Amino acid sequence: MSSGLKLAAAEERLAEIIWATAPVNSTELAKTTKRDFGWGKSTTYTLLKRLSNKGVIKTENATVLVLVPKDEYITGRSRDFVSGRFGGSLPAFITSFVGDGKLSDTQADELIRLIRSHKED
Repeated sequence: MSSGLKLAAAEERLAEIIWATAPVNSTELAKTTKRDFGWGKSTTYTLLKRLSNKGVIKTENATVLVLVPKDEYITGRSRDFVSGRFGGSLPAFITSFVGDGKLSDTQADELIRLIRSHKED
């Protein structure tokens, strides 16, 4: 699980491309970031090194491979957020998220189904 893993904004932008295209050739990735973000090759390679050092990706023979899938990263960041801002309390998070608004019947039913499917016995 990627709990505790935090990516800087530029690292996350690059990770998004990698998650969408992996496995991807690092030279092609540098071309994509040049086109999409105006980054030079050295910027892309520096960020690749950072992502590799954080264990998000690895590069083998100029091919970038994913080690931490996007959904795992998002799950970890979400848990870190709830833990840090709401003391780990999912009910406190949901209460804050909903605020003064109301859930539709469909939303309430979805939450109930989700809770039941993840409830400890």
